[in-house]
Amino acid sequence: MQHVIHNTQHVILGIDPGIADTGYGVIKKDKDGNLGCLDYGSIKTKAKDELPERLEIINKEISRLIKKYKPKIAAVEQIFFCKNVKTALVVGHARGVILLTIKQNNIEAAEFTPLQVKQAVSSYGRASKAQVQKMVKLLLGLDKIPKPDDAADALAVAICAANSIKL
Repeated sequence: MQHVIHNTQHVILGIDPGIADTGYGVIKKDKDGNLGCLDYGSIKTKAKDELPERLEIINKEISRLIKKYKPKIAAVEQIFFCKNVKTALVVGHARGVILLTIKQNNIEAAEFTPLQVKQAVSSYGRASKAQVQKMVKLLLGLDKIPKPDDAADALAVAICAANSIKL
């Protein structure tokens, strides 16, 4: 007789793209829908480095996270609005590298707008950054609000994926 072992939890990688700071958050969702935090932080690159070097750092670090945590899905925040066109273009480069890295690692990618993320985490699409961060802390049972802000944003993206996608 063959026994089937069902995975009792799914790992989700959330990413808040940026060129200087790319936030990441790794969460788990168990079969009962409970969420827990495995890791979070920020991938930092130096402004003095050339764009290709900065993109390579992001690529290598996202690959490292995927290999370490083996997520079922990677959720990436979409660029919704940027005051500065140059900033939007550079963040677009970072998003492209992130999406390619996810694809190269054979992980399913999901993209969410900031509005979708805010609604999923706080039930209010116009929630402030502070409100979203407080909800991330509450939903994941953390002792304090995750820092830096990019990491808290990435955890919010991961929570959005956990609540939006049938795993």
